[in-house]
Amino acid sequence: MRSGHFARLTRVSTDTLRHYERLGLLPAPRRTPSNYRDYAPSAEGRVTLIQRALRVGFSLPELKAILAVRDKGGLPCRRVHRLLHEKLRAMDEQIAALLAWRTDVKKLLRGWDQRLARTPAGHAARLLEALPAAWDGHSARHRSAPKHKKGKNS
Repeated sequence: MRSGHFARLTRVSTDTLRHYERLGLLPAPRRTPSNYRDYAPSAEGRVTLIQRALRVGFSLPELKAILAVRDKGGLPCRRVHRLLHEKLRAMDEQIAALLAWRTDVKKLLRGWDQRLARTPAGHAARLLEALPAAWDGHSARHRSAPKHKKGKNS
């Protein structure tokens, strides 16, 4: 089937399909006499596998290595298991860091609430200037906090 139809069927863009081909994740399809890509029905399962693995947290380079082993008849199952286990451990660390950061932000907000309550109307509370040194980027506890994009109100 042609690229456009195959892309709609697999719910990925034609650019994504070409990217998967370039990376070696998806075998290059045969070409029609007019040089259009013509995907085999079996390619649908491969794209589905790639998309599911990406959603679970595998990277494209990891998938390339795993699928290369599989395509050569190897059994990468234990490696896949180990990689996902490592991803879960990293996720747990991120969650712990976020929870700690959340606790610190709540504490900071309580202090700001008190500062605002003491600040007369029409006067600056200087909240940002009151940020403690722990928030200066040197604290390991806050270093893993996600960076936010600057918005209109930053």
